[in-house]
Amino acid sequence: MNLQEINTIDQVIEVLNNIIVETKNENNPLGYFAALYKKVTVKVKEGFASNYFDDAARMEKLDVIFAKRYLEAYYKYQSNEKTTQSWKIAFELSTNYWPIVLQHLLIGMNAHINLDLGIAAAKVSEGKDIKLLKNDFNKINEILSSLVNEVQNDLAQVWPKLKYLLKISGKADDFLVDFSMKLARDGAWKFAESLAEDPINLNLLIDKRDQRIAEKAIIVIKPGFIISTIFGIIRLGEKGSVADRINYLNN
Repeated sequence: MNLQEINTIDQVIEVLNNIIVETKNENNPLGYFAALYKKVTVKVKEGFASNYFDDAARMEKLDVIFAKRYLEAYYKYQSNEKTTQSWKIAFELSTNYWPIVLQHLLIGMNAHINLDLGIAAAKVSEGKDIKLLKNDFNKINEILSSLVNEVQNDLAQVWPKLKYLLKISGKADDFLVDFSMKLARDGAWKFAESLAEDPINLNLLIDKRDQRIAEKAIIVIKPGFIISTIFGIIRLGEKGSVADRINYLNN
């Protein structure tokens, strides 16, 4: 499917399914984020049906714009084309043996929420007061905020020692808190407001934000000796193939 032709959340889910199948066949860790993102996208779709949002049509448009930022970055990376620094760092992590599943997911969330969400919010509000979006923006973030706990709970069922190891050090808790969706929500909204207030310098603001988010990724890649040691223990204890883990996240 041509990404430019994507206009509905169902089409987004279809492309995510294609990426999941592709990455499973290749045993590619990039499928972890795709699988989890599809799960969240399905939850957003359920929100449309249950009248969860104030303006479902606007939120579907936002969701599509938001998702296409990730989809376009993914396919550009596959084609060796230039993408944002934030996504480039996230995708390159897939070639490293040591990162655990949680790290792959967190670094994807770093690029997508801290950079892409604000851009999508500003774009869907073009020509309108962005403050009209705030309530629904918070609602979609309530769905996104379930990612951290959901990931920990899901993975702990496959690797029971995960939660125990994460609690060995208070610094490990801080590591996860740094990437909590509450912080991402606040930052993404402020970024969206800055884009809406200064559309003339849109590209410059995006580039500066991208650089800051890319630098923040180092917290995931190199979280320090203690946490890296804990993650190394988890990595050696991870069961199944990459495809098996993608399957688990996709179910």
